[in-house]
Amino acid sequence: MAKFRKKPVVIEAVRWTGKNASEVLDFGNFKFVVTQIEGERIVQIVTLEGVMNAKEGDWIIKGVEGEFYPCKPDIFEATYESVQGA
Repeated sequence: MAKFRKKPVVIEAVRWTGKNASEVLDFGNFKFVVTQIEGERIVQIVTLEGVMNAKEGDWIIKGVEGEFYPCKPDIFEATYESVQGA
């Protein structure tokens, strides 16, 4: 079986806190709706794969093609590290 390494790519991301809708709006030009589900503020993001939910604590990532999508904190921490000065 062949093995592959993920290319080093710098991305932009913002973490959804449930209270920073204006920061999310400033982050990028994408369609989203803030709604409440079971007492939690959710950001519903229109992605290439359809509507995806970002819960409080999730990251919203701008991909290499300019697309936006949510990412769970544990996956984000395992995949990305901070880039100083970028």
